[in-house]
Formats: sequence, structure tokens, C-alpha cells
Amino acid sequence: MSDGGERSFNENVIAEFRANGGRLGGMFAGKPLLLLTTRGARSGRPHTTPVVYLADGPRLLIFASNAGRPAHPQWYVNLLADPKVRVEVGEEAYDAVAREITGPERDELYARQVARDPAFGAYQEATDRVIPVVALERAP
Repeated sequence: MSDGGERSFNENVIAEFRANGGRLGGMFAGKPLLLLTTRGARSGRPHTTPVVYLADGPRLLIFASNAGRPAHPQWYVNLLADPKVRVEVGEEAYDAVAREITGPERDELYARQVARDPAFGAYQEATDRVIPVVALERAP
């Protein structure tokens, strides 16, 4: 989160998500959204962030687009430091392990996301960094 406005926006989305079993209205109506809880890379404190996902078999894919900004989102930095995360999707919550996907598999999965939601193509065009694709796999 870069500022208080974004933090307040995310807090409202999180509250609506939890109050309505993962269903959201407004700009997120009908979008596949999950809540991702990571541990702060420096603080070790839990941080929860709403993230768009793409289901891929038993795993969920998330995209560190940060809306095309030049820096990675903080949740991505956090999971690099500790890949053990908590996922809330719909009314279900579970522990997961985050694994970055690279190379041709990353490119194929990102293209699938762009086909589903063209905004992700615009995000990639807006930044020089390659937007990471992360698989969330249920912890054993």
C-alpha cells in the first residue's frame, strides 16, 4: 500500500468481502477476487490485500501487476521473503505456499489472464518490469 487512501480503499474491500462471503459489488462485481495475507518482509506482521486471481486446476494464480506501476506491489515483496501465505476465496480460508512461475509457462499464463481481463495487457505495457505470475498452492 502506497498511501492512506489506498489503505482505506483496501480495508473497505476486505470488510465487504468478509461480510458477503467473498462477493463484492461496484467495480469488483463479478471479478474473481481473493484476500491474500502475507507476512511483512521487515516487520513480520500480517498484511491482507485484495488480489484478482485466475483459477488453474487446484492452484490459484495471482499477478503482481501493481496496476502497471514501476515497482512490484508490497505483497509480492513480502511473499518473496516468506512464501507461506493465507488465502481467503469465497467463504473458504486456507494456508498456501506461493511459488513464482517463470519462463514460457509464465508467458502463457499471463496471456490467459490478458485474454480474460485486457487491463492486464495495459498494465504490462505501462511498465518496463516483467509482471510476475505467482501460483498459490494449498499447504500440505
